[in-house]
Amino acid sequence: MSQAELTGQDGESAAGADEAPRSAQDASPTPAGRPSGPRRAWSLFRSEVLTTFRRLRTLALLGVLAVIPVLVGIAVKIETADGGGSGGGGGGGPAFISQITNNGLFLVFTSLAVTLPFFLPMTVGVIAGDSVAGEANAGTLRYLLVAPAGRTRLLVVKFAGTMVFCLVATLVVAVFALAAGALLFPVGDVTLLSGTTVPFSEGLLRALAIALAVALSLTGLAALGLFISTLTNSGIAAMAATVGLLLTVQIIDTIPQLHAAHPYLFTHYWLSFADLLRAPVYWEELLRNAGLQALYAAVFGSAAWARFTTRDITA
Repeated sequence: MSQAELTGQDGESAAGADEAPRSAQDASPTPAGRPSGPRRAWSLFRSEVLTTFRRLRTLALLGVLAVIPVLVGIAVKIETADGGGSGGGGGGGPAFISQITNNGLFLVFTSLAVTLPFFLPMTVGVIAGDSVAGEANAGTLRYLLVAPAGRTRLLVVKFAGTMVFCLVATLVVAVFALAAGALLFPVGDVTLLSGTTVPFSEGLLRALAIALAVALSLTGLAALGLFISTLTNSGIAAMAATVGLLLTVQIIDTIPQLHAAHPYLFTHYWLSFADLLRAPVYWEELLRNAGLQALYAAVFGSAAWARFTTRDITA
């Protein structure tokens, strides 16, 4: 590929193209000999993560996620000041929503519950859908494969990079919710859903565990988006298809007549993280969610591998 072709892309594509040579240089043989497989994989993974989080689109998505818990906290604060109570009733959400005004730490749990059905998975769908298709659209996919990265290694790195984004996006929501909760509401000992009171430090640990559980819940969607990304050279088409499929699955999960299919949908157990706020913890649905996400990751990860390793890469 000529230099003119590489520099003829838009700003974001050019950034990806600029990063690809760095990956190739890191993975190229050194005078001391060819670097080991793990070293090449780590170099490629580092380049992938840095490229993802340097993009303006990624920063914009994280910015939106950071604003949501602040807006939720302000809304609850205003409603409380107007004499409307805690703002947690009537929404049909988890029981801890009504506890925000009593303890700002519950804003973390509420914000994760608010963002998980749509905002968090939408951002993951954008990143996962663009992972492979975006490289093909930018004209850098063949260059990465010549690095030498290897198709399997590149696919694993793309999935790992998407999972890093899942974790970072979830932590952004949790951290900004914690900051807003501490500023707007009192904090202290935490009364769990089971009625047990635990120290604030233990509440923070449970909040971290919940953030990790939420990030894990996005594994199936990440694998699905990666698979869709291997089917097309258009990043926009892959992102739209992933988000559209997400919305379709969520709609199916709300239709009572299709209840037999609900336990097999990757969104069905997303709110099971609330069980981490019980003493003792209810593990049944948490483990079902973990198993379901692992199943989706295995099925669609294998499908993505089968497609990508046999695909004729022309871009």
